[in-house]
Amino acid sequence: MTNLLPTTSNVLRIPLASAPEAVAHFGARLAFETDVSDVHADLEAGVPGLVVVDTRDERAWWQGHLPGAVHLPRAEIGARAAQVVPAGAVVVTYCWGPGCNGATRAASEFARLGYPVKEMIGGYEYWVREGLPVRTAAGLARRPVDELTAPAAGVACGC
Repeated sequence: MTNLLPTTSNVLRIPLASAPEAVAHFGARLAFETDVSDVHADLEAGVPGLVVVDTRDERAWWQGHLPGAVHLPRAEIGARAAQVVPAGAVVVTYCWGPGCNGATRAASEFARLGYPVKEMIGGYEYWVREGLPVRTAAGLARRPVDELTAPAAGVACGC
């Protein structure tokens, strides 16, 4: 493929990776991450063996959490994971959102314990912004879709 960008490009200030390097890099990212839309689809479909773990503290959990998620604060994973997550389950961790690395730290803890794990990018913030349901102390709730994160007419971005 021919490079059509000018040599003064800010994008090309750092040289492009080769196609095989790009395949390896992006494939690796997808092996470690999943997104809100895919997690929602799997929860709705009742995919067996998938455990979504909210790694935030108690106050955050009751402010709102994904329906079907289990609550296991990051600091308690080492001591309680075996009680909360069945052996062999695939774990998906989430925390507040992209500005928080709590889900990354939690995923690292689960990996150390031998669980297959992915981090849900976007976290709780993007779940809510995409208009998906959350469970609160008052029951099930839903906010309007933020059109900067998802199409107003649906929950899947189509990508």
